[in-house]
Amino acid sequence: MRKLLVIPIVVLALVLAGSAAGKVTQTVTITKTGYTPNAVTITTDDAVVFKNTDTVAHTVVFNPTTGVNCGGTLPLAIPAGQSVSCSFSNAGKFKFSDPASNKKAFKGTVTVTLPLVSSLTATPKTVTYGRTSTIAGKLASGQSGQAVQIRAEPCNAAPTVVATVTTTAGGAFSYQAKPSSNTLYTLSSKGLTSSISVGVKPRMRLAKIGAHRYQVKIFAAHNFLGERVTFQRSSHKRWVAVKRVSLHTSSTKGTTVMTSAKFRSGIKAHQHVRASLGPKQVSPCYVAAHSNTIRS
Repeated sequence: MRKLLVIPIVVLALVLAGSAAGKVTQTVTITKTGYTPNAVTITTDDAVVFKNTDTVAHTVVFNPTTGVNCGGTLPLAIPAGQSVSCSFSNAGKFKFSDPASNKKAFKGTVTVTLPLVSSLTATPKTVTYGRTSTIAGKLASGQSGQAVQIRAEPCNAAPTVVATVTTTAGGAFSYQAKPSSNTLYTLSSKGLTSSISVGVKPRMRLAKIGAHRYQVKIFAAHNFLGERVTFQRSSHKRWVAVKRVSLHTSSTKGTTVMTSAKFRSGIKAHQHVRASLGPKQVSPCYVAAHSNTIRS
């Protein structure tokens, strides 16, 4: 399979964690001339790091201080070359400044908003090609009747709007996602966003088609021509490689591509066997997969 560009998912390595949008950290750099940037916007799930790159210590004073949680006593005294991280448990505007300077460059604002969702899950986090995952959550505002737009960004493809759902009681919503490859779903409403990733395993089918003859088929949105499947047998509760088979035939039906191969194996009869496609063979667009188990 042609190696494709990795989309900025938290691969799905991840990427594929299946949690709400990860914690975002913004950095405010302190130099001898001021703060850069001097205005940042985050949610209550995020953090701001104040990084002092000057050769002298600087003090950061917040107004108000209620809801400000930093890795140090307020006001912050940050030595040269050091950093301190701050989170904000309340929504609102928080001004910060250096009392040693009246310059505008040493004044700034952190604007804190509520996150879009208070919870966000994908069940299951990884699906077999052709199957669905339920993306569900609740708006942090708890409001019903709100429109939530859902964008899907499949591996190596541009994001597109796939649905708009309306929240019910308590701000709850759900969506049946059917990703064709590892996909990042971004939910947005009233300028706020949250994201979650769903991994996809190719669908694999192994069949015995004659004496010592087998066929493996792989179904996905991309072909796997040139990749090698590992034919395995079960031995003492573990799988042992018997041989590797190159995939050499491909056909397309609708949006599904079937890549297949026929092969021979002299393995003894009546053993449990399967086919396996490893991480290196499916990356970056899919998750490693195994076929059904049959008798040799």
